[in-house]
Amino acid sequence: MTDKQKILIVDDDENIAELISLYLTKECFDTCMVYNGEDALLKFHTFSPDLILLDLMLPGIDGYHVCREIRREAATPIIMLSAKGEVFDKVLGLELGADDYIIKPFDSKELVARVKAVLRRTAAQPAVSASPSAQGDVVSYPDLVVSLTNYSVQYMGQTVDMPPKELELLYFLAASPNRVFTREQLLDHIWGYEYIGDTRTVDVHIKRLREKIKDHPAWSLATVWGIGYKFEAKTQ
Repeated sequence: MTDKQKILIVDDDENIAELISLYLTKECFDTCMVYNGEDALLKFHTFSPDLILLDLMLPGIDGYHVCREIRREAATPIIMLSAKGEVFDKVLGLELGADDYIIKPFDSKELVARVKAVLRRTAAQPAVSASPSAQGDVVSYPDLVVSLTNYSVQYMGQTVDMPPKELELLYFLAASPNRVFTREQLLDHIWGYEYIGDTRTVDVHIKRLREKIKDHPAWSLATVWGIGYKFEAKTQ
């Protein structure tokens, strides 16, 4: 018998948490509910969830802080729940490492579908690395090594800290050198669904990558104006 996938539900509204738990239990998920940020961080270690549904507006430690703390040690999928629907809030959540963002009130079928989509995408991630320039889940260039195995980036001999989505975006581009991707393609490949909002989240992630990873004589993160981006591997 296959073990049930575990979902940690973090919401200060107990009624909403119980309703979400009911939806997911019917879909054969194992759920655990907590109602504040402190308990979320504690239960994350004891419950070992496969995915976290995380409300942003929590008493004490808010959802942004919880997401940031979890991302320091794990790539566990996180779907943020919020009544805030502005693009800024969505982009901020995704920048911190969230895998999806659902606006309240939400439809139960959409919530379940999003959970399943994120879990499918996470399970499929190791298969992304089919490229002549990649070995296993590691892609290497002069002074740059990006690893999906342990979610690490080595640049100029130093470890560079970055959220999972930034790392995945860098890896995806670097694993297909000189191939141009549109913003829509990058959203589809990295986030795995049609982002509700606009494509500025890709631009924000590229900007952050360029702040951490400067152009190199052998490679660069290049903008293809009017189309999108590519990882340019320069011939010697």
